[in-house]
Amino acid sequence: MRDLKIPEQRHPEKARRPDNAQPKKPNWIRVKAPGGKAYAETHKIMRDNGLVTVCEEAGCPNVGECWSQGHATMMIMGEVCTRACTFCNIATGKPPEDLDAFEPGRVAHAVAKLGLNHVVITSVDRDDIEDGGAEHFAQTIRAVRHRSPSTTIEILTPDFIKCDASALEKVVEARPDVFNHNLETVPGLYPEVRPGARYFHSLRLLQRVKEMDPSMFTKSGIMVGLGEDSQSVRQVMDDMRAADIDFLTIGQYLQPTPKHHGIDRFVTPDEFAAYEKAAFGKGFLMVSATPLTRSSYHAGDDFARLRDARQKKLGQG
Repeated sequence: MRDLKIPEQRHPEKARRPDNAQPKKPNWIRVKAPGGKAYAETHKIMRDNGLVTVCEEAGCPNVGECWSQGHATMMIMGEVCTRACTFCNIATGKPPEDLDAFEPGRVAHAVAKLGLNHVVITSVDRDDIEDGGAEHFAQTIRAVRHRSPSTTIEILTPDFIKCDASALEKVVEARPDVFNHNLETVPGLYPEVRPGARYFHSLRLLQRVKEMDPSMFTKSGIMVGLGEDSQSVRQVMDDMRAADIDFLTIGQYLQPTPKHHGIDRFVTPDEFAAYEKAAFGKGFLMVSATPLTRSSYHAGDDFARLRDARQKKLGQG
């Protein structure tokens, strides 16, 4: 039985990789250690409902802040991913279990218990399942909608690269409020950073969401500090706008262990501000570009701003 708390068992494919140095974080990256009563309450609700969160599994630096506010990003379909991206801290390998038919109900119960106005639901990649878990996503969306009809739902999905086109249709037909799928990095770095994925497939996935439901908000994000340059980041922005993506997130890559992809550099807050200005200039409705930006960081507040931006744009049209 694997012990996922041990790095060599959590990431067996990385065990023989040479170590990459982990440089000291600059002062703009540092965050407070998680703790406090509200954090403990959120933790208890997650454990009582047998739920996994990407906040914990991916080692998010914002977990203390978010959980103290009762916000947690649910991660469905288990805790073992069939991909082996070199940046990611989620356990990899062959998932030991089938999908849990009761999980959508447990997620819905936790959302109601936390009283969330906005929830983010993500997952591991499940290439071992015919539809990639698309129907499971749809069931989870419907369960949350039934239990908490006023809660807005944001999903962060896999790329469904090995699935029939109907897989994506299942998810879109369940009508989440925001459909997020991260491109993660610039196309030139895909072979070493995201080897199991394809840049233009992921881009086309988001474009297809808009074609199926033009009213659905689409969102995607990348990390910087992996070895990209400014020009390639701006090209990704152009590619996203060509696919009619509404919301862009850009955050600093932080290396989980010495066996993961090395940090090329720490991008300064001024550079992030320049990326944000450029992205708004290219027509995104919403942009979050800071060192600590993550897909679901401040997602509820950002969704409100995203909705307001669309209404303002339509009012001017």
